[in-house]
Amino acid sequence: MVRINDLDPGASPLDYYGWELRRLREAAGLSQSQLGECIFCTGSLVGQIETAKKVPTRDFSERVDAALGTDGAFTRLLGLVLRSQLPHWFQAYAEMEARASYISTYQCQLVYGLLQTEAYARALLTVDHESRADELVAARLERQRILVRENSPVVWVVLAEGVLHQEVGGHAVMRDQLRHLLEFRTHPWVQFQVLPFSVGQHTGMMGSFTLLRFDDDPDLFYSESYDMGHMTANSQVIKERSVGYARLQANALSPEDSAELITRVMEERYGHQADPSERTVA
Repeated sequence: MVRINDLDPGASPLDYYGWELRRLREAAGLSQSQLGECIFCTGSLVGQIETAKKVPTRDFSERVDAALGTDGAFTRLLGLVLRSQLPHWFQAYAEMEARASYISTYQCQLVYGLLQTEAYARALLTVDHESRADELVAARLERQRILVRENSPVVWVVLAEGVLHQEVGGHAVMRDQLRHLLEFRTHPWVQFQVLPFSVGQHTGMMGSFTLLRFDDDPDLFYSESYDMGHMTANSQVIKERSVGYARLQANALSPEDSAELITRVMEERYGHQADPSERTVA
């Protein structure tokens, strides 16, 4: 069993979170069980988080801030904690993604992480990381918060049509994922297009890639392999891939036609399920 005295608060954001939680809880004169009662969880869960055995959630952090009067400190720290749960080679990209003002991405296999539903993400991450699925899903959902912040980036996504047909998590998960994509039609800064099978050979056949644009920093190109990410600001690479991306956009269906295709695949391949608001009483 890890003792709090064994934790090095400088070892990781998770260790620092646990250290601070223990310190401030004791300063408030509360036992783990008493704090648990205040925030509607068990004292055992509080202990697991204090000893860095379990990763906290946003709801847990918000409740702790309210109970201990810490003015949002744990909620703000949570972003660092969850980012630290991402694969080491992906963390640098996640940091740059959060700073970008314009994100252009082509995805040939999967829905882009920022647009994934929780169930879709969980199905993907459970394949190779079942024991850490909760932490990795939480980290992915935390990345998505950039879409709802006050100064959110422009996100333009080109999806290969195969992404719509690659079943992840079963029919219900895919139906909800495609419906989730359609909901972005009303988002002011998110656009998506589908690159149809009929295009044939195209400039994105080497794989998925992303271009990040910043207000005050050089553009970045990002791609990844099975166990590593590649990020570069090389001007020639940026130039070539920017032209390539423009060609993908030109070959893809319009946003309106893309939405129609997604709707058709959702209904024909995964089964139409009306929203409760669409149902009528005879």
